[in-house]
Amino acid sequence: MDAFLKMDIFFVVTTVSVALTTILLAVVLIRVLRILKNIEDISLMVEEEGERLKEDIAQVRAKVKEEGLRVTHMFDFLKLAKPRKRSKKS
Repeated sequence: MDAFLKMDIFFVVTTVSVALTTILLAVVLIRVLRILKNIEDISLMVEEEGERLKEDIAQVRAKVKEEGLRVTHMFDFLKLAKPRKRSKKS
């Protein structure tokens, strides 16, 4: 075979393989970007829910400070209402 013909075949094969690799990498990159976008959306949702939870806990703390005496009475009541365990006699 002529050296020039071998060189042409090599360049054609190389060009096709580089083009296919580029297309494959582009598809993979698009998929990765979609996954990262979903992760960002989930992260934002978690952040928003965390802020809401923080506000709820602050409201509960304020309510407990306001009505602390009632809460203590509630805990005392629950301690008294808890059934006592009987010891087993053998």
